[in-house]
Amino acid sequence: MVTPTMDAKNLIIFMSDGHDPRYLGSAGHPLMHTPALDRLADRGIRFSNAYTACPICVPSRASFATGRHVHETGCWDNAHAYDGEIPGWARQVQQAGHPIEAIGKMHFRRAEDPLGFDRQHEPMHIVDGVGMVWGALRDPFPTLDPPFRLIKNVGVGVSNYNLYDRRIANTAAEWLMAKAGDGGDPWVLYVGFVAPHPPFVVPREYLDLYPLDTVPLPKAHDAPAESLHPWVKAQREFIAQDGFFHDDDERRLAFASYMALLSFVDAQVGFVLDTLEELGLESETRVLYTSDHGDSPGARGIWGKFNFYEESAKVPMILAGPGVDAGTVCDTPVSLVDVYPTVLDAVDIPLPKSDKSLDSTSLFEIAAAPADPDRLVLSQYHAFASPSGGYMLRKGRYKYHYYVGYRPELYDLENDPEETVDLATDPDHAGVLAEMEALLRRRLDPEEVDRRAKADQERLIERHGGPEKALSVGAPGATPVPGYGHE
Repeated sequence: MVTPTMDAKNLIIFMSDGHDPRYLGSAGHPLMHTPALDRLADRGIRFSNAYTACPICVPSRASFATGRHVHETGCWDNAHAYDGEIPGWARQVQQAGHPIEAIGKMHFRRAEDPLGFDRQHEPMHIVDGVGMVWGALRDPFPTLDPPFRLIKNVGVGVSNYNLYDRRIANTAAEWLMAKAGDGGDPWVLYVGFVAPHPPFVVPREYLDLYPLDTVPLPKAHDAPAESLHPWVKAQREFIAQDGFFHDDDERRLAFASYMALLSFVDAQVGFVLDTLEELGLESETRVLYTSDHGDSPGARGIWGKFNFYEESAKVPMILAGPGVDAGTVCDTPVSLVDVYPTVLDAVDIPLPKSDKSLDSTSLFEIAAAPADPDRLVLSQYHAFASPSGGYMLRKGRYKYHYYVGYRPELYDLENDPEETVDLATDPDHAGVLAEMEALLRRRLDPEEVDRRAKADQERLIERHGGPEKALSVGAPGATPVPGYGHE
């Protein structure tokens, strides 16, 4: 719960990249070592049903920034990035006169855009303001030589991403030390980490927390492609990451490395939170931890995000600080779009009249209200390795996946939390299926949005010289650390 009367306080927003929230000690995972985030949950509220607006980096972050869904921002993929044209929470905070700065990975278009931050420290944005152009080639998929490989390295090591995340934590701690005792207006600080994004390379001290003889293989890792939904099957066959592993031992090591990277990013968050406490700022600072999307480390033979299953579509959402009841869990479904009004609420900025119709609500307000399991949450996907637009609705116990040109999926998360039984063809659930489609169509026209996304992507490809030229434009894969080459 949250006290009903808000007053302006400082706010720190932590965002990691690719954290399936079920991999938290506070969420009951038997193997996870996440002491800092568990302590944060102990002194705040954990939203157990939080979802991304889109299970890929750049579109999800645009929705996170603006409180608007992907079909409203037009940020369809990792080459259509947020450019500040739609005023986000950062711009609103800046215009209200509060100090606001950003440290680390943001993944917007470029630092020079009117994003709303007074200063950006070591920002990571899409490459050259262009991003992953070839990822907009969707119909048909491009022929890649060599094939796309999402994860090139796993196991013990130190990557540029690890070094960058450590610098981000150090910079954030130094920023807090400089800010302590200034007695000025409440401030907002955004801190973005790359982990646990691939490569699954991690310092030994974190991998040693997960002895391989205690780590299971990913669920349904050997599921035959023919058993998958055809939309998902097309993704798995295009990415084909599982085929790059030599054997199950390497798969297990990759899975363990993902968990170890979560412990690594937990330590970076903990370092900043320890600094906050040592400086005596804890009593006047609220903290929000989330991620841009989840991740599928091998489940169903799929590595990466890109789909709507719980491991990819869910995100962590932990809110703590003054006015937030300690050690509580809120089961009401929430989304990254809810961060926009939450930030304004935290520093006591009224929601602009133009935003009153947004499909988003402050997490403070949601936490203060009775649980609402039927609150509707929407996610969608129009990006890399998707043959058509995909949409997800979560309402109550059910999760619904709609794919343009393909059959839908329906899961009962109460009885089947791992989504192993598709109920879409079950006559007993025909009414639920029809209700969910009707709810989706009240929100948007899925076919029209699919056409609009593909038309924008076709124009993008043509601007870059056509499909063949686009294959060599922008980032070949994951965004590199500024000043360094690709991992």
